[in-house]
Amino acid sequence: MQAEFMVHPGIDPVIFSIGPLALRWYGLMYLLGLAFAYFWGKRQCQMPHYAAVGWTEKRFSDLLFWSFMGVILGGRIGYVLFYQFNYFIENPLYLFDMASGGMSFHGGLLGVLTVLAIFSRATRISFLQVGDFVAPLVPMGLAFGRIGNFINGELWGRVTDVPWAMIFPAAGPEPRHPSQLYQAALEGVLLFVVLALFSRKPRPTGAVGGLFLAGYGTARFVVEFYRQPDAHLGLLSVGWSMGQWLSLPMVIGGLGLMIWAYRSHRGAAKGDQA
Repeated sequence: MQAEFMVHPGIDPVIFSIGPLALRWYGLMYLLGLAFAYFWGKRQCQMPHYAAVGWTEKRFSDLLFWSFMGVILGGRIGYVLFYQFNYFIENPLYLFDMASGGMSFHGGLLGVLTVLAIFSRATRISFLQVGDFVAPLVPMGLAFGRIGNFINGELWGRVTDVPWAMIFPAAGPEPRHPSQLYQAALEGVLLFVVLALFSRKPRPTGAVGGLFLAGYGTARFVVEFYRQPDAHLGLLSVGWSMGQWLSLPMVIGGLGLMIWAYRSHRGAAKGDQA
């Protein structure tokens, strides 16, 4: 007897529209992620170890706006260059075709890092201290984004027969992993909880940012085993996807940053005692 699997409900991506204006689920998820980042960032500004560095609600509000722009621009540019480069060469205007969809987390991260570097120079708060402040604000935005992917019935997982498998009509009749929800749980909720607990107390400069990089890279690397690779790329060297190859440097860099942070902190403490 063939097992029965859930079928994706096929939710309309448009919540409502008024004339040419339309509110889409994916856009709403971005707004929810931005709202949560604003809420949690204001809370962090009240923590003594962040306030001592120079964080104020005004500075944070400015950074949040420009970081959001960095996410949008970097995410789009990264998607086009990492995943659609050949098509971009044939049609450069595709870069500006936002309506066609396509955003890359790794590209968005590079966009945000660029904003953080500029902000650090303008405020004279060190780049690593800025990164430590921003890191806990990111995961829930990722969680909301993945929920948006699930609602849209896109970026589905690989074929499977696990009891919670789901049939995504756009992907064919085979049941698949709802990998968007795996990502929302691991890269989003779990990573946020870990970073929120870790950053409640003062940590060596760079440690929180390093934990984010290592944590996200690890979660993304694992989930990629269940996520369907991009059709035009498939699996690359050693059977890894593009997402895994882009996540590996994050894991290595994040762990390296944490090791450096704690060693530097111990070295500074010994110097003060001398």
